[in-house]
Amino acid sequence: MNAPVLVDAHHHLWDLDHRPQPWLDDPGVASIRRTFTPDDLRSTATRPIAGRRLHGTVVVQCMAELAETEDLLALAEREPLIQAVVGWADLTSPAVGAVLDKLRAGPGGGHLRSLRHLVQGETDPNWLQRPDVERGLRAARDRGLRYDVLVRDHQLAQAIRLAERFPDLPQVLDHAGKPDLAGRDIADWEREIRRLAAHPHVVCKVSGLITEADHTHWTTADIRPAWDVLVSAFGPGRLMFGSDWPVANLAGGWNRWAATVDELLAGWNADDVQALLAGTASTFYGLGPATGESDTTALTT
Repeated sequence: MNAPVLVDAHHHLWDLDHRPQPWLDDPGVASIRRTFTPDDLRSTATRPIAGRRLHGTVVVQCMAELAETEDLLALAEREPLIQAVVGWADLTSPAVGAVLDKLRAGPGGGHLRSLRHLVQGETDPNWLQRPDVERGLRAARDRGLRYDVLVRDHQLAQAIRLAERFPDLPQVLDHAGKPDLAGRDIADWEREIRRLAAHPHVVCKVSGLITEADHTHWTTADIRPAWDVLVSAFGPGRLMFGSDWPVANLAGGWNRWAATVDELLAGWNADDVQALLAGTASTFYGLGPATGESDTTALTT
């Protein structure tokens, strides 16, 4: 009998012995400056949400390096927990189409479902509207790929213009556009989120919120204002759960975030819970039916 499952639509993995992650040299992230593997995720992600246990995941790139994407695809080929990969390719390159074709033809290439660039680190306020970037986005779209939008709250105008200019490219906003929960200043973010949510081909990851709050002292009450805006703007059917593990370890970790989501879901009906915890991610990333033979299958494989 099929059991409802939980999909983590956003997490990372890295092996520092194999491939360095220079961004981890920042003293502020020293506590996660070590290797993280799928087995680490299995042993960490033990807290159910709405009675569901982790069944499958979407692993997401960290670096603007093609080699890292190749590593993640090869890992997904042999790792049953990973159902899809969000990779990186140089969207500004005239050869990006050929690069994507090579990725998809290589080991694990069938797991490549979306691309992402760290737009949050770009100083150009119109980076996503650059002609060379738009050419790259068209190449991704024409190959059936999606796009993960990683921007900070002050960059949401770029995401809105992207939605306007690419109505036929499925897009997901990572980490809800990073509202300033620590500063409790989300009015401008809310306005832009509602404008973005008016585009029905855009969905949103409920992820990364705890690291935008006070890492040490946040409570569910600090998260709820942004949660309520997202539910009101996108509706449960266009939201997906993500952990942002192991970055989430900076602010409490996978299980604490899972417990918070479980609390925030109180009173939701079964269909809405299914959408946020599995259905939206499964549809967006093409993961197949969001049910499994067992709610522990992938954890025990």
